[in-house]
Amino acid sequence: VKAGKVRYVGLSNESPYGVAEFVAQAEAHGLPRVATVQNPYALTSRALDNGLDEVMHRLQVSLLAYSPLAFGALTGKYDEVGLHGSARPGRLAMFETMKRQRWGRPEALEAAKLYNALARKHGLTPTQLALAFCYTNWRVASTIIGVTSTAQLDENLAAWGTTLSPELLAEIDAIRWKHRDPAQ
Repeated sequence: VKAGKVRYVGLSNESPYGVAEFVAQAEAHGLPRVATVQNPYALTSRALDNGLDEVMHRLQVSLLAYSPLAFGALTGKYDEVGLHGSARPGRLAMFETMKRQRWGRPEALEAAKLYNALARKHGLTPTQLALAFCYTNWRVASTIIGVTSTAQLDENLAAWGTTLSPELLAEIDAIRWKHRDPAQ
């Protein structure tokens, strides 16, 4: 940072204690302050809401939410065929190791189906709901998305102006209370 080769310091996959300790050590030793944390944040992965969000808010550290579409599970592409039946599988379905990780767990896929159905019920695509949830959340400074086509990029960008009604947010919360952070 002092040499100008790096503008800001960030952390990835960090805990509340880790963020607080990095900030404290930077301040105590005159080091560059942590500006941001890159952690997973999606409808099916909201562990950040369980305390890390407060630490980051109070210490003025921003969130770069990664995998807001839960490796494609929150786009609806696995709803009907699961991880084994697609002629054009996504990354989550292509590799056995990916199927066993957070986004491919049966409970995470089941919760994703519920959120995707909720989106459709409210006239949204699953992608619109998932990204609007992140785009409009006070915790999120920016999202890290991955696309494999221009159409996917267009849909991700189109979700930017989507507003979620209080009723829809209440339904999101109802799903979360039944399926608490299944992609953790």
